[in-house]
Amino acid sequence: MKLLASVIFIGYLPFFPGTWVSILLSIWIWFWEPSFPWFLIFILVFFFAGVKISGLAERIWGHDSQKIVIDELMGMSVTLFLLPKNILFYALGFILFRFFDIVKPLFIRKLETLPDGWGVMADDLLAGIYANSAVQILIFILR
Repeated sequence: MKLLASVIFIGYLPFFPGTWVSILLSIWIWFWEPSFPWFLIFILVFFFAGVKISGLAERIWGHDSQKIVIDELMGMSVTLFLLPKNILFYALGFILFRFFDIVKPLFIRKLETLPDGWGVMADDLLAGIYANSAVQILIFILR
């Protein structure tokens, strides 16, 4: 459980473990280039598994501990979902996701109060949706 909640112990890094997971996930997605159904399955599996895993991890490490980074893995995946493979779009998605995840505007902070692992995962889900939506809108405007 600790292995999964901390995403192979990245959550134990002393500085910015959520940022490191987001960067590494972006690189992995860049090279994996998952097709639509596989990417969607990946997101859904990590969301629902993350609810259970982070709920258990909170009992050990405390509420939304910095060690729990499975939520960033899922949230950054949502950010990159269906984005064209373009370094600028990925970079903007990363910046926006980290902004929404850290600052927690527009109802994101309210989701943190959900019980068990739901709050841990739901705020990052919404941060990813906001980041993805912002990049998709920019892409639409630029075309």
